[in-house]
Amino acid sequence: MSIIITGASGFVGQNLKPYLQEKSFNVNALSLRGVWQLPTNIDIVIHLAGKAHDTSNTSSSDEYFKVNRDLTIQLFDEFLKSNAKDFFYFSSVKAAADTVDGVLTEDVSPKPITPYGQSKIEAEEYLLAQDLPENKRLFIIRPCMIHGPGNKGNLNLLYKVVEKGMPWPLASFENKRSFLSINNLSYLVHQMITNKQLPSGIYNFADDETLSTNELVTLISKTLDVKPKLWHIPSALIKFGVKIGDVVPLPLNSERLKKLTESYIVSNQKIKAALGIDKLPLTAKQGLEITIKSFK
Repeated sequence: MSIIITGASGFVGQNLKPYLQEKSFNVNALSLRGVWQLPTNIDIVIHLAGKAHDTSNTSSSDEYFKVNRDLTIQLFDEFLKSNAKDFFYFSSVKAAADTVDGVLTEDVSPKPITPYGQSKIEAEEYLLAQDLPENKRLFIIRPCMIHGPGNKGNLNLLYKVVEKGMPWPLASFENKRSFLSINNLSYLVHQMITNKQLPSGIYNFADDETLSTNELVTLISKTLDVKPKLWHIPSALIKFGVKIGDVVPLPLNSERLKKLTESYIVSNQKIKAALGIDKLPLTAKQGLEITIKSFK
């Protein structure tokens, strides 16, 4: 079985490509920069290429729509004309909601407020509006925060805070968050490919359990064999202080504070039920421990 992956040089692609190759799939990369053409004689298209959410808010809105929406539309149109059977579009939970009250499921009415989320949902809407031949399947994947060895982001920032012996000053924020190990992501994609009875649709990807940021700091501390330092500074004082970071380049601004402290629980029950899976290979803590140890 032949698979084409766009965005293969990104974090997910660098992990998913070798994972599928180890499962005896013929996997090749397709760059969507410049002039490109979908190869013939392929079975599956996995579309990972996209513009990631810029927490520094320096990217223009047009960039998100040109990459996340327009390129996706072009690629999907080529897929419809090709002999390929399955199309995986990696969207984001942020296409559905920037904030979550309760638990995020696939049947929520999407209300993205950022250009990133809006560009993703507009791509989804186009894909879902097209007539899909009976012999083809469309999978729209909405992953939550993906992590694993080699990943750069807020987890790495949190790790450096603990590693340097600095206290975690945001302990007064109580939250619960969903995470997604790259191992569990790759496992789910493989299961979807091999399950020919799986219907087209939108599927959330997340680990089975949630963790609070305080639990995450404690887990990092345990991995580093140090005592966790949790400072319960009044949240109102913190929110006032980060406004400075919105004006001048500081490690903490309102956007990053939101990412680090908000609750964002994502349900993975739909994909597990569809595949007949009780538990994913790694628990949330096991996956995070692998990522944290890689920072050393």
